[in-house]
Amino acid sequence: MSNSPRAVFLDHASLDLGDLDLAPLRQVFGELVLHDASTGEQAAERLQGAQVAISNKVRLDADTLDACPELKLVLVSATGTNNIDLSAARERGITVANCQGYGTASVAQHALMLLLALATRLPDYQAAVRAGAWQRASQFCLLDFPIIELQGKTLGILGHGELGGAFARLAEALGMRVLYGVLPGRPARADRLPLEELLPQVDALSLHCPLTEQTRHLIGAAELALLKPHALLLNTARGGLVDEQALADALRAGHLGGAAFDVLSEEPPRHGNPMLAADIPRLIITPHNAWGSREARQRIVGQLSENARAFFAGAPIRVVNG
Repeated sequence: MSNSPRAVFLDHASLDLGDLDLAPLRQVFGELVLHDASTGEQAAERLQGAQVAISNKVRLDADTLDACPELKLVLVSATGTNNIDLSAARERGITVANCQGYGTASVAQHALMLLLALATRLPDYQAAVRAGAWQRASQFCLLDFPIIELQGKTLGILGHGELGGAFARLAEALGMRVLYGVLPGRPARADRLPLEELLPQVDALSLHCPLTEQTRHLIGAAELALLKPHALLLNTARGGLVDEQALADALRAGHLGGAAFDVLSEEPPRHGNPMLAADIPRLIITPHNAWGSREARQRIVGQLSENARAFFAGAPIRVVNG
């Protein structure tokens, strides 16, 4: 392989808003070609002559990999690798490495923001002030929407990895009691409650687990019915973890104190989504941007360069298809 490898970043604009320092990446490669975005069809053409492909969400399937005989390394500028055919890459001797743990602080902070916004009814009070309700009030304050004090309340967490643990520590700092649930297909543990025992106890439930066939629609109509009528539901993990129609129905029916999601089952939601209807009360949706602080995105740049350097040194790290 050349001592000055050529790398092509297929969807650079998904990471860099013009605010990142790409010097760590440029120092690794003899040439770094940046494309704001690429379709799957464009990928094969743009990767000609490249030893390294960098992709966030651009799909690299077996046919694309076959069309790029010089490709030796795929760097994923995210944790999820569902857009890469990992087995096809392995069969062709192509190493795939991802980024890990870069957004822990950012996502935990975002989840806390969503929890606080729901508990304090922030969107409702903002809308009331804009509509002139405070200006017309008969007293100095407006208390039209019930506010929940989180101290002493119980938070349930599904997915006690790095992100779930970081959010738990923030919640405990607010004086919340934290309980953990066991995920489907995982072995029973003394410190994890079965879902049917966890859900009735919690005042808020936060999802931090991966989306698998076992966790798809982990929270559906039956599980929502087990939650307390005032419970809050947070999802900063993956949209498919929750039956979105069931949640929309539950919120319309007045069951649940509110929900806040940073993820949907289709992103972007070009074909509509039941949770985007205008008549759903006590629902906050953010556009999958919990991970996107400048600091977190700069960490991705650092990890991409670390992964590349390690590969060329003969000791690959963060390999996901080994």
